[in-house]
Amino acid sequence: MTTLKSKLQEDLNAAIRERDELRSSTLRLTLTAITKEEVAGKEKRELSDDEVLKVITKEAKKRREAADAFAQGGRAESAERETAEGELLATYLPKQLSEDELNEIVAQAVAEAKAAGAEGPRAMGAVMKIVNPKVAGLAEGGRVAAVVKKLLAG
Repeated sequence: MTTLKSKLQEDLNAAIRERDELRSSTLRLTLTAITKEEVAGKEKRELSDDEVLKVITKEAKKRREAADAFAQGGRAESAERETAEGELLATYLPKQLSEDELNEIVAQAVAEAKAAGAEGPRAMGAVMKIVNPKVAGLAEGGRVAAVVKKLLAG
């Protein structure tokens, strides 16, 4: 069974062979982030695929935030580069939930929280506790929180 990390490594080697500068530099930076995470604790360890996914998610989020910052600063070329890197990393992540799928999961959680006596804006924490494990890695926290707020307010 190949690990996600070894797949990234293979893809990096392929990108280097193909002289694909964007892919090779993006994957190199991501593998560096993974290695940093592996040596972060008291002892060096191999990250599980789930942990590698978390690193990739964090890296992809950094690219999106940088792209936004560059776009606001009028640096379109840099913004495009960051966006392209973010999209490349997204190909390694599980497919994100659609708005409809996310709304449905949150609506069920709101109903569950209500059944347990939690209602209105104060139920935010209770609903997030139910939703988070169901959407882990499939939707960004900010996106989830916005939908929860909207449905609780409604």
